[in-house]
Amino acid sequence: MRNKIDLTLPPDVLFLNPWRDPGFRLLLEPEYNWRPIKGGNIAGFAASAHREINEKIEQHLKGTKKNRTFATPVAFNSVPVMLDRANFRKSFALARDRVVLSGAAGTRAINQYRWENDGADIDADTRLDEFFSTCRAQNEGKEIPVYSGLLEPDVPFAVVCRNTFNYFHFITESLSQLTVLDGLDFQGNIYFHFPNSEDKQRPFAQAFAEALFPEFKGRIFFERVPKDYAKVVTAFELAGGHHMAPDADFDGLGEHMPDALNQQGAVGSMQSRVPLAMNAVSSNLLALRDRALRAIEGHSFDHLPKRFFAGRDTRLSRARQLEGEDLLFEHLEMFGFEYVVFESLSPLEQIALMARAEMMVSYHGAGFTNMLFASPDTYVIEIGTLQTAQIRWGDFWPVAHASRCKYVSFYGDFKAENPLLEPEFNKDGIVAASLSKQAIAQMMAFIVTILGRYPDLKRPRVLAQLATEVLQVGGAEHAIGLLEKHDDLVRNNGRLCLIKADCHKKLGEPKSELVALDLAHKADPGRWQTLVRMIWCANHCERPQVIRWALSRLKVDFPDRHDAFVSNHSWVRFVA
Repeated sequence: MRNKIDLTLPPDVLFLNPWRDPGFRLLLEPEYNWRPIKGGNIAGFAASAHREINEKIEQHLKGTKKNRTFATPVAFNSVPVMLDRANFRKSFALARDRVVLSGAAGTRAINQYRWENDGADIDADTRLDEFFSTCRAQNEGKEIPVYSGLLEPDVPFAVVCRNTFNYFHFITESLSQLTVLDGLDFQGNIYFHFPNSEDKQRPFAQAFAEALFPEFKGRIFFERVPKDYAKVVTAFELAGGHHMAPDADFDGLGEHMPDALNQQGAVGSMQSRVPLAMNAVSSNLLALRDRALRAIEGHSFDHLPKRFFAGRDTRLSRARQLEGEDLLFEHLEMFGFEYVVFESLSPLEQIALMARAEMMVSYHGAGFTNMLFASPDTYVIEIGTLQTAQIRWGDFWPVAHASRCKYVSFYGDFKAENPLLEPEFNKDGIVAASLSKQAIAQMMAFIVTILGRYPDLKRPRVLAQLATEVLQVGGAEHAIGLLEKHDDLVRNNGRLCLIKADCHKKLGEPKSELVALDLAHKADPGRWQTLVRMIWCANHCERPQVIRWALSRLKVDFPDRHDAFVSNHSWVRFVA
């Protein structure tokens, strides 16, 4: 029973409070707790063959953007800590019999506590919120104690692993923890502790550890839990500890959160845990990316493609064959794409493949972990379903933000006898995706447009959808190229002219934006919003005559809107 943790205990008994409880000391004080960062460009699009599924996908995407997407992603710091009387149980670390809430392991502990106490007299979320709120109040003005002694050379470093067979969890949650040892001149052994049976461990775990941390060669070991230590060093991610941290430690973070979450105590609340996990990047992850890119410097990887479709070796991974894969790849191959299996490449080849990539296309799976190594210019295109949009999309946001790449998801149908029936995860697991011919056409139109090969389109609605998708993922110049190729459709279509204006605005081209707005007004003079936007744009590029003209049209055609605008913006009186 050494591996058992009683998750029905009260939170104040179960969870360690680093600010008050013994057994937890910092080896280094964090230079920062959190900071805003420049993130990736993340977008999702509905691509089902069924209207009702598309409606559900689009509803989910809109809800995610409104209620879960931060204005700016953030980085949470991580530091090395010393634990006394430490125990590694299941996929958790404990100090003096209390669970340490740190990073993904802390999130799992909280989630398992919620599941174990489902149906209890007191709602688990309410109990946790009350506990964490009390901790934050008690910890106000306090500091986590700092280890004051010398770090003995025989003290080990231990890492919590969710498992050693899932690439995503090992790379992002476990291997990345070793980066807290940078600059410590650490001399001890390193232990990865995992709950799965030894025969399930995959070779990539040892291979990536050796490739990215060669300085620890011969000192990295994998041991199954349980394991006890009198004293051990581990990584402490402030994402997890933030639930108990004094409010002052995360002051200002709420301003980056959606309006619905920006309230007192929101950072550490249960309501914020999922959005925070989606929008927060661990400093460990950023450091692992930097280390990986340094590791490939000076090597030649010219044999690797820059455009590729990532398939799977089903001998080494869960088989989720994409329905429509062959037809999709036939089209991709015509534009220089090659077929790649990550598992057949060495760790450094996988890193270099992504770092040099122009575009990756694949279906949902752990291979998207390698997005961590992509360049900011790389397009990483995922094929998923309504199910992956709902329960897996956010998992990859942190790696996309860490690399600042363009992460684009197309959500098709379920590969199932009845594609309209939503699967139950507990029963069906992750169901494979299916792409209809229409979905493949939609994807290929997007892909070739990004590559500068603009397709011939006949319908304004289809053109508007494609141009909007391309603009949304940061391809304004390609959206303009696409629209200019279809000038005959654009010129007399107000919506298309407005999309073109949006593109020029994104590129910081106000004069061209103004020209597009003028065309939009001529094509659809019934929109007062276009005239108001023309006024602002003309002011930006110093065109007072255009401001006067737009105001006069607004006064004649929309007198109420004119009066409201003038009363709210007194500066226009001086122009008029």
